[in-house]
Amino acid sequence: MRSLVMGLLVVGFAFPLAAHADDATDRAVQKDRKKLQGTWQVTSLVIAGNKAKNEDVKKLTVVNGDDGTWSVRSEDKETSKGTSTISPRARPKTIDFTATEGGGSGDQFVGIYQLGKKNRKLCFVRNDKDRPTDFTSTPENQHILVTFKRIE
Repeated sequence: MRSLVMGLLVVGFAFPLAAHADDATDRAVQKDRKKLQGTWQVTSLVIAGNKAKNEDVKKLTVVNGDDGTWSVRSEDKETSKGTSTISPRARPKTIDFTATEGGGSGDQFVGIYQLGKKNRKLCFVRNDKDRPTDFTSTPENQHILVTFKRIE
């Protein structure tokens, strides 16, 4: 009986704490989603240690919705779009995303992100590899490292 009472007490205390943590997580997600929303110009792209040419990079933009949707555009033509989930309370902040239409449709990725007012950084890899833990891209780790500046 005593263990049952103790169990109920633990659940009684833990449940409100878990609900409070969920509320804080939801607020953090909403805050970062709001910051991510808009159009971002790619300023640098490194794939498995290979830096893309500036003239190619300048053609790329990403439009983020406040609901986790995104689309990649090359010279204003949509080339891919999908959905994402973020965990802004993780350290580093994490992102998982899936291409749902266009190039790479069905592909899933795991990554990390860093977000400022006018700039952001994203480092990711296919979900069959380990999530990046830092913002690097080398032939060994096969990461894709992208930096952006806000244009809208």
